Amino acid sequence: MNPEAQLASYAARSDTSPGRTWREAPSASRSEFQRDRDRIVHSSAFRRLEYKTQVFVNHEGDLFRTRLTHSIEVAQIARSIARNLRLNEDLVEAISLAHDLGHTPFGHAGQEALNACMKDYGGFEHNLQSLRVVDALEERYGGFDGLNLMFETREGVLKHCSAPNARKLGPVGQRFLLNRRPSLEAQLANLADEIAYNNHDIDDGLRSGLLQLKQLEDVDLFARHRVEVEQAFPGISGRRLINETVRRMINALIVDLIDASSARIAEVRPQTLDDVRDAPAMITFSEGMEAEALVLKRFLRANLYQHYQVNRMTSKARRIVRELFEAFLGEPNLLPPDYQLTDATREQQARKIADYIAGMTDRYAMREYRRLFTVDEA
Repeated sequence: MNPEAQLASYAARSDTSPGRTWREAPSASRSEFQRDRDRIVHSSAFRRLEYKTQVFVNHEGDLFRTRLTHSIEVAQIARSIARNLRLNEDLVEAISLAHDLGHTPFGHAGQEALNACMKDYGGFEHNLQSLRVVDALEERYGGFDGLNLMFETREGVLKHCSAPNARKLGPVGQRFLLNRRPSLEAQLANLADEIAYNNHDIDDGLRSGLLQLKQLEDVDLFARHRVEVEQAFPGISGRRLINETVRRMINALIVDLIDASSARIAEVRPQTLDDVRDAPAMITFSEGMEAEALVLKRFLRANLYQHYQVNRMTSKARRIVRELFEAFLGEPNLLPPDYQLTDATREQQARKIADYIAGMTDRYAMREYRRLFTVDEA
């Protein structure tokens, strides 16, 4: 049976897709979006996510989330919502698994540092880099660069894009110039990402000791579900209390997103994917839940992401990225041969260095730093 036969009329379908940049024979056993998911999972960039930080740098502990575990959690949340909304589960999973492939080591601190280094050479943005990874940088196939993913998967990976960059990207960048929306699957993956990182950063923050349960009493979304847990399980404490509370928070956000999005879709009444592209965003939280989620985001920014201990590590991370970039740009012969360009402009060499640094894991970046700047490292 065709796995896409039961989808809503406005869901993305492989048989009506613009397809792949390079034509390939269809698979006898998988849908085209299943093939995309499988290609992403087998990519080198996906494997490296295991050692790229979410909030805490990889060496700070084995139990904290990485980009890999985060991406898997996003995919799980997104698939469960997609099934309820009759959207394409394989597409939403592929987008979710690929959305962080271009992220630098050391999380947002690494991205900010690399963007500053690249300010005279076109800048750096991890969404664009994720697209660059799947379009050009992966080297797995004889007939083309990249993974040759379906148009809708590539579109979903590119969540944000400036107009100047969009003009360089061809069809996948057009929606940013025409003020059109991506598929509902892409919209869904974006909000599933938000559900995952907000709630799991609470878990990691409490596990690290940088956050305390008492602080979260001012966050209604957490406090309300904590009370429910304590009433349901008198005397519960420790990890069980935290896990039960976070689990219920995630469920509440998912249920709200399904209900609010279903209502929005019923109001707009799209019939086709083109209708989706021409309409306002339809995957959304209710106003009340959106307000509660915003309080949670602000709490995490003030109390976790800007905690002095996190700031200390992010300061080191920025220094590592900046000094690696400056050393490589000043002396390209320090780079591995594949990243040394002959007869290249300075901008082209800078972009190649950005590719190299963005592809590093946290620990590899630290090792490269020691190799370049410490005399007792080989």
